Amino acid sequence: MNTTPEGYRLLQLPASGYLQANGPFFAQWNGERFLLGFRVEQRHCNSSGVCHGGMIATLCDVLLTVGSNIQSGLSRFLPTISMTCDFLGPARDGAWIVGRVDVLRTTRNLLFASGLLEVAGEGPIARTSGVMRVGSEPDARYAADRYFG
Repeated sequence: MNTTPEGYRLLQLPASGYLQANGPFFAQWNGERFLLGFRVEQRHCNSSGVCHGGMIATLCDVLLTVGSNIQSGLSRFLPTISMTCDFLGPARDGAWIVGRVDVLRTTRNLLFASGLLEVAGEGPIARTSGVMRVGSEPDARYAADRYFG
């Protein structure tokens, strides 16, 4: 089974033991729209065989921070100040999850975004919104091309 749909590439995240232990994450970037992709594995599931809520929240955070950074072209580290995550449905072992983000507003110090996670072909599983702090200067480590090798 091909575990990564066509058009998705491995997302090269800055060193983070937590994200590396929970990934891999994949993405598409066409210059306008960022899509986050993720394949649910047994290790991501709870005792009911569905993706654990903590993993869904992690995906929401990656979608909001990395996706907003790439989609907005800020090239900055965007630490999360606040985030909401509403669980709408399950994602079972083997499911391909796709996330889309919309940058709602950017100020000098803050970025506001919302996003949606869906199981491909089945429908939404989570909606999210967040506020991220915008760093003072662009940093090449967070430029869009850095995430795609």
